[in-house]
Parts: sequence; C-alpha cells; structure tokens
Amino acid sequence: MTKTYKVTIHHRQENRIQTIEVPEDQYILATAEKQAVEPPFSCRNGACTTCAVRVLEGKLYQPEAMGLSPELQRKGYALLCVSYPRSDLVVETQDEDEVYELQFGRYFGRGKVRFGIPIEDD
Repeated sequence: MTKTYKVTIHHRQENRIQTIEVPEDQYILATAEKQAVEPPFSCRNGACTTCAVRVLEGKLYQPEAMGLSPELQRKGYALLCVSYPRSDLVVETQDEDEVYELQFGRYFGRGKVRFGIPIEDD
C-alpha cells in the first residue's frame, strides 16, 4: 500500500501557502500540478534550479537531482521535479538565481572557470 504525505509549499516570492497530498511514489511537482498548485519549474528533469526549495520540515528522496550539488542537498535544498516525499513536508520556494549563486558563484566570482566547467580547488 502506497503512503501519502501532506506537502506544504510556501511560495516565498508570492507570500502564499498551499498544501497538497502526494503519494510516496510520485514526484512532488507532477502531483502539485494535478492539484492545481503551480510551483516554479522549467526542465522537469532535475538539471536546473528553477523548482528549488528549502526543506523546512520533513524528509524527501531525490536520487535524480543532478542540478543540485550534494553539499546543497545536505543543507536542505531540493528540486521538486525529482523529489519524492518520505514524510509530511514543509518546503519554501527559492529564487533560482540565489540557488545558482550558492552552487556556482564561488567559481565564477574567482575566475575558476575554463570553457564553462567549474574547476575544483586543488
């Protein structure tokens, strides 16, 4: 039997809160759209940061979130398009540019990029 969890999405930029029910085997974004809730999104495959959220409460599983570094995932960031709930959740939408800066700004700001690929510090 599939468990269903309550996911509360705080749309930070619009200062509104919406709650949906999401089965544990369904992506949060796809289920939100079926329930007339439209968090920001773009690629739908975990490669960009448009649907990034900060997890305030609860747990989720996002094995395909290639658009977020493991470090940001450990800090509580997630991509709704490729996230499955593992408990009731409270998440807050993020500004895509802020998340991008958190992830890549340290490279671009210090000239550590060659041919568009960040180079790790030695």
